[in-house]
Amino acid sequence: MSEDENKGKAKDIKGSVKETLGKITGDKDTERSGQADQAEGKAQKGVGKARDALKRNE
Repeated sequence: MSEDENKGKAKDIKGSVKETLGKITGDKDTERSGQADQAEGKAQKGVGKARDALKRNE
């Protein structure tokens, strides 16, 4: 796993926790922030996977 994939996974997990906390407390801003963190994490994981695929094909 590349560094981007690891960082992306961490952001995704952080976002999931934040979203859940927002749902529990009824804080829509925290919930939306968590969803945004998850999306950012998923995108970063995708970048990492693409980089790995390119390195393997070189």
